[in-house]
Amino acid sequence: MERWQNRVAVVTGASCGIGKAIADDLVKAGLRVVCLARRYERMEENKSKLPESLQSHYYIRKCDVSVESQVRETFDWIEQTLGGTDILINNAGIVRPGNIVDMDSQMIDEVFSTNVKGLIYCSQAAFKSMNERKFNGHIVHINSILGHNVLGGTPEAPSLNVYPPSKYAVTAINETLRNEMRFLGTKIKTTSISPGITKTEIAPPELYDLFDALLMPEDVSQAVMFCISTPPHVQIHELIIKPVGEIV
Repeated sequence: MERWQNRVAVVTGASCGIGKAIADDLVKAGLRVVCLARRYERMEENKSKLPESLQSHYYIRKCDVSVESQVRETFDWIEQTLGGTDILINNAGIVRPGNIVDMDSQMIDEVFSTNVKGLIYCSQAAFKSMNERKFNGHIVHINSILGHNVLGGTPEAPSLNVYPPSKYAVTAINETLRNEMRFLGTKIKTTSISPGITKTEIAPPELYDLFDALLMPEDVSQAVMFCISTPPHVQIHELIIKPVGEIV
């Protein structure tokens, strides 16, 4: 992790859950961390709980990644204030209730706008920063096991409608980016981390009672730290992590 000391990491969806855990671990590892989320107050609360010595390296910005203009404005601020983006953690993601056969079109748009389009907007902005500075950074996508296997839906544990399709898209985007980085002659890394069922605020608490095996946000964060700590010539392109005994 020595080469990342004082470098700038951007974490989307950083107000809670996996994003918060990643942001905490990154700033404790010596990076300057920019936390992006819609819930500014939650990020302020998270910052206040850090040791005072780390708070000056923990930046918070209100940003809805599904809105392209907000993403551009935010990454411009990062460029002007901190010198650019060295690591991007695409963590922001949402789930909406219902079944594909009859769910509201606005909810469909919300899921794809955040989980797919928002991820692309942030990746474009981060790549632009890295490429213009000729810096071999790292783009990490927090994907899902549901980006590889669709959960068999039951009335108690629904299939999560368009959430798995949105995560399958992340799997394809990661591979596409890998090829584009190669074609463009850069050494920028791209990684997809696909956790199994992880206890966060993305779903109602009662849903997690249906599963005997769960990951915690800190488990996923440790996977991120492992992936970004590899030598410059090593790229972990796809990492699937599951709790022991998971059914998916």
